[in-house]
Amino acid sequence: MERRLSAILAADVVGYSAMMNKDEEGTFERLKARRRDLFEPEVEKHHGRIFKLMGDGLLAEFGSVVDAVECAVTLQRGMAERNRSVGSDQRIEVRIGINIGEVIVEDSDRYGEGVNLASGLQQLADAGGIFVSGKVSREVSKKLAFVFQPVGERRIKNVAEPVNVFRILIDATREPSSAGRAIPTTGQPSIAVLPFTNMSNDPEQEYFSEGLTEDIITDLSKISGLHVIARNSVFTFKGTPIKIERVASELGCRYVLEGSVRKWGGRVRVTGQLIDSANGAHLWADRFDRELTDIFAIQDEITQAIVSQLKIKLLPEEKKVIGQPQTTSMEAYAYYHRGRQFLHRRSKPYLLLARRMFAKAAELDPCYARAFAGIADCDSFLRLHYNADVSIDDILATSDKALVLEEGLAEAHASRGLALSLRGRYPEAMAEFDQAITLDPNLFEAHYFCARACFSQGKLQEAAMRFQRAADVKPDDCQTLLVLIGVHRSLGDTDSMLVAAREGVARAERELTLHPENARPAYLGAVGLAALGEIERAKEWAGRALAIDPDDVLTQYNVACFCSLVGDHDRAIDLLLGLLPRSGRQTKDWVLHDSDLDPVRQHPRFAEVLALTR
Repeated sequence: MERRLSAILAADVVGYSAMMNKDEEGTFERLKARRRDLFEPEVEKHHGRIFKLMGDGLLAEFGSVVDAVECAVTLQRGMAERNRSVGSDQRIEVRIGINIGEVIVEDSDRYGEGVNLASGLQQLADAGGIFVSGKVSREVSKKLAFVFQPVGERRIKNVAEPVNVFRILIDATREPSSAGRAIPTTGQPSIAVLPFTNMSNDPEQEYFSEGLTEDIITDLSKISGLHVIARNSVFTFKGTPIKIERVASELGCRYVLEGSVRKWGGRVRVTGQLIDSANGAHLWADRFDRELTDIFAIQDEITQAIVSQLKIKLLPEEKKVIGQPQTTSMEAYAYYHRGRQFLHRRSKPYLLLARRMFAKAAELDPCYARAFAGIADCDSFLRLHYNADVSIDDILATSDKALVLEEGLAEAHASRGLALSLRGRYPEAMAEFDQAITLDPNLFEAHYFCARACFSQGKLQEAAMRFQRAADVKPDDCQTLLVLIGVHRSLGDTDSMLVAAREGVARAERELTLHPENARPAYLGAVGLAALGEIERAKEWAGRALAIDPDDVLTQYNVACFCSLVGDHDRAIDLLLGLLPRSGRQTKDWVLHDSDLDPVRQHPRFAEVLALTR
């Protein structure tokens, strides 16, 4: 038996089964063309050999792991280029995994853990993405210009120990530093604004430090000559020990801004320092002891200091916009950011709290556009999930008012899109979501609302892509991944379903630890645990959710899904019949497409459920 060390590249097509069901002949021909004009010549060019072809994928062997990684990046860039010229329903998206390890040679085939691990990494990867093992990252990170972003430890089927996984950031490269270390760059100055530390004795002041961080990110993002890491990415470092080099490497940036906030009485102390990760040099540092009402001036001074230190030339329109506060009312600012904190938890009590906060902010400053966008979001969710007595016309008027007050506000376009989707005006809603994403590609709400609208229309492939993007831009949100489980199940993509379930449950556990009073992570996590086969633990989580909020529509719906999956079909039907009369249109549409409910669709009483969706 011959054994040898090889680099293995595994690739497959995302959502292949659904594409074949929709257009078998066209999908087969397009995939055959991609193999012929891209995959086969590029693998050969990079000194590799395809040793196995499957219906929707392939396995290739390389003598050099450097060749394997360069080939993978070339393949993904080639696929992206070809997809630009075809419609969304004809795009073929591929995910790739790479491992280096011992393989067993048998004629033209290859076996062993080296192959198993590459295939497992491929199953974890995003559409259009490349995941590699820690071995691969260590071997090539100093030899190639690509940035390797840690994903964390993951369990892979048929592999005994958890594996350190890295994502290759295809569009980011690395340049040599004066310290002899490679640093990431995207062709223009790039910066991460880390969450400012709350130095106040009161943990309730977290909203204030988070708000300051978000506003600095927002101001810097308006500068065309600066690449700013998204809020959702930097907030994954909140509350963890920080090493600047690690942060820069993982986020793909060169410069890092960190600081702290202490608020007491009517005064505030803000410290900040700008660090060059290439050599650890502190380019700028300052401390501001001011009246609380000066917080907007402090934000502006920090932004201007960064622009000055990085020698960024502002365009005339950018000079007008930078430093313009969203509100001049310190009190309105505080209420708005409290509302943002509550909105993200998304249970009914928190939605009502968030709405009160946004409404108070709008009352204190009637020109505060973001406050009106927040009100529109709360009203939409309360109508969507809890059938609240608020008209869609009123929600549209609120989001329109936000756009009048601040033209080009991404949050308001997303809010308007959500309201339009509640009315079933999906083409208009999708246009609003696209506009919001164009204005702010990292706006979680835009991706999440859009994904829900796609699902309600039965566009499952697009819904899966949108939900995954929402999960990527907000790494602390469990709901997107746990909802994605059912979408992948409907598409017949079991591997992706299990990946979403594992990561979604891990996120839900973290959220339950932080907010044990919130039923949402418990009922969502129960569905995720059921998908993973952890039935007893899932029952505990479902029971916990019902104990926390027994009359909540979303709690009842998700527990119904759990009961459906584990065979308690009468209980599932009872819950659905009780909640649907109190539910909005999209919840009823969800019942029609949610694969979690497939086990009860043949139940004699399911006709009663369908009658309530009409």
